[in-house]
Amino acid sequence: MSTFTKPLKLEYIDGKEWKLTNAFVYYTDLPVKYKAFTIPSGFITDFATIPKILCFVFDRFGKYGKAAVLHDYLYSQCPVSRDTADDMFLEAMKVLGVNKTRRYLIYFAVRLFGKKHYCKK
Repeated sequence: MSTFTKPLKLEYIDGKEWKLTNAFVYYTDLPVKYKAFTIPSGFITDFATIPKILCFVFDRFGKYGKAAVLHDYLYSQCPVSRDTADDMFLEAMKVLGVNKTRRYLIYFAVRLFGKKHYCKK
């Protein structure tokens, strides 16, 4: 069963970024080589990177916050393909109880606008 192991605990850094103060693990049901992904303490995130054109519809800190941190980690560390990272984001939003319409709108926005951020070192 897909699940997160711990609550999200963060430290505010500046107007855009936060630092994870405790590690958490996400377990996925997707058909991937590894079923557990550890997001380490100290990981820096900006939550959901929302294009300016969509800022009036979505905020960076919605119910999907923990899924956004997972997605940032997957995009920055590249342990899975971009398609799988996006699918895991969708799965994680469902785990967090984000309603179906909202999670698919966010998912499709990530598919449209996220490519330039994947594995950007």
